Amino acid sequence: MKQYLQLCQRIIDEGVWLANERTGKDCLTVINADLCYDVAQGAFPLVTTRKSYYKSAIAEMIGYIRGYDSAADFRKIGTTTWDANANQNQAWLNNPHRSGTDDCGFIYGKVGRNFPKPDGGSVDLLRKIYDDLRAGKDDRGEIYTFYHPGAFHLGCLRPCLYSHHFSLLGDTLYLNSTQRSCDVPLGLNFNMVQVYFLLAIMAQITGHKAGMAYHKIVNAHIYEDQIDLMQNVQLQRTPFPSPKLIINPKIQTLEDLETWVTVDDFELEGYQYHDPIAYPFSV
Repeated sequence: MKQYLQLCQRIIDEGVWLANERTGKDCLTVINADLCYDVAQGAFPLVTTRKSYYKSAIAEMIGYIRGYDSAADFRKIGTTTWDANANQNQAWLNNPHRSGTDDCGFIYGKVGRNFPKPDGGSVDLLRKIYDDLRAGKDDRGEIYTFYHPGAFHLGCLRPCLYSHHFSLLGDTLYLNSTQRSCDVPLGLNFNMVQVYFLLAIMAQITGHKAGMAYHKIVNAHIYEDQIDLMQNVQLQRTPFPSPKLIINPKIQTLEDLETWVTVDDFELEGYQYHDPIAYPFSV
């Protein structure tokens, strides 16, 4: 929580105004932010200076694990985060590759679980990582990536939190996640949860202890219509202690995550929070 507030204040104090072509809005922007989450100690990085909907963030990551490409599937599992990108993004609505309502195209986990090979076919990156880690193997390339520049035109949105690199030291699993772009008032609240959750759940299903999760953000920004709420509301609040994430211990395999797991398998202990803040979302 402290890291989050420090980054928000840094953007306010040091940020440079940049125009964003996709949204048509200006952003106050800084380059490079490094956050870390101690998963071993259970320090769940959930924002407390406003109510945070952590189950929606976890649902989205489960959708990435399952390789979803439809906003309808994301809704069924508990998040509406893809509704606007699938159905309100004019560039995507005009894209001949869009197959209809709720179609997101070749995005995020759909890419990672079907990464195209130049000579034909595809690679399931997550399955390879899972199998390696279950066998106690780390080849220094255990990378689950959603970033494929040759396929950007096939999806409604380029991936923001695009790479997750797992490392095994003894029986402890670590994670380095990289994010090219971050809407800090809205997106980072989700992304911190997702990085923490991904390490915690992968450690559990591969039979290892979770260590540290390292989260690098390249372009961190606050949109022009979010500045007032951030500066005069959220940054004026005193944070509460971090809650603890409780994961259903019955989740033991990747197949469990792919089939029966729901957001009800994840609960919080000791979550105190301030009132919600309705930050504008930029499509």
